[in-house]
Amino acid sequence: MRPEDTDGTGGNQLQVPMTWLSTEYIADDLLRTGDLMEPATLEFRAGRDALALTMFLCAYPGDAPALRTLPEPRVDELRMLTAYGCVWRTWICERLAEAGRCAAPGDPDLALAREAWRWLEETELLAADLDAIGSAPRDGSADPGDGGEVRIWTPAWQLGLPLGHLAVHLC
Repeated sequence: MRPEDTDGTGGNQLQVPMTWLSTEYIADDLLRTGDLMEPATLEFRAGRDALALTMFLCAYPGDAPALRTLPEPRVDELRMLTAYGCVWRTWICERLAEAGRCAAPGDPDLALAREAWRWLEETELLAADLDAIGSAPRDGSADPGDGGEVRIWTPAWQLGLPLGHLAVHLC
């Protein structure tokens, strides 16, 4: 018998981050179902992490086993939070800080959520410059490079958030 099993008071028990893992699984399933991006890409990971982080900080996982069975007001909340131009980044930072104040020390779910946010914020991916689309001069003086697309390095969350938003819309 292991020492922590003798009286139930052993503090060395493994804490499994089931809330985060189930939220991440649901986000992964939504993106795969929507067939928005190849699952092996960094863009897919960005979408999955952005959507999972949003759902986790909305206290989503306890609501339903799948987004398709969520009440419409909760789906609308996810659509609103992931909408382009919303204050998602600020909302995430505020909710992570609040969760840190309320969570037990060493909470494994919160640790994984923070790691996902760190990756989303610190990782940059090369992507089309969505702000440049439609703003290039029509006289052909802009040199967007090959393929006519201007590409820039952008934080992963800025790519993942629209993917998450589309996945919610497609559910």
